[in-house]
Amino acid sequence: MPEVKPGSTVTLHYIGTLENGRIFHSTEESGPLTVSIGAGEVFAALEQALLGMRAGEVKNIVLSAADAYGPRLEENLLRLPRTLFPADKSLSVGQKLSIDFRDGTAQVMHVAAVSETEVTLDANHPLAGCELTFALKVVGVE
Repeated sequence: MPEVKPGSTVTLHYIGTLENGRIFHSTEESGPLTVSIGAGEVFAALEQALLGMRAGEVKNIVLSAADAYGPRLEENLLRLPRTLFPADKSLSVGQKLSIDFRDGTAQVMHVAAVSETEVTLDANHPLAGCELTFALKVVGVE
């Protein structure tokens, strides 16, 4: 039975949870995930944890925020005057907005706060700053 090594194609199931036990993602409904080790398709620390595993093996790993989506960065918050948004545009905390910048780039941001005068947008990944736990089960190794 082959073991996971650099270059392997690995099919796995996982349940990802936060420190409070809340599940942020699971392959239970979507089906197993297939990744190529070394291709950068998942976190490097997750690839490292898979090395040496074989089909049928299970493992729990904890990734620090630095090894996952990184820390929450203040510079990823954008505070804009409410007047930059159409008056009839309903804005609510948690809402996703695609923001077009002058240089032609666009970024999806989450509304972090709304007041009568200001809208705060957050470009941090929703899981930035979070320690992530993965319950892994290798289904197959090629």
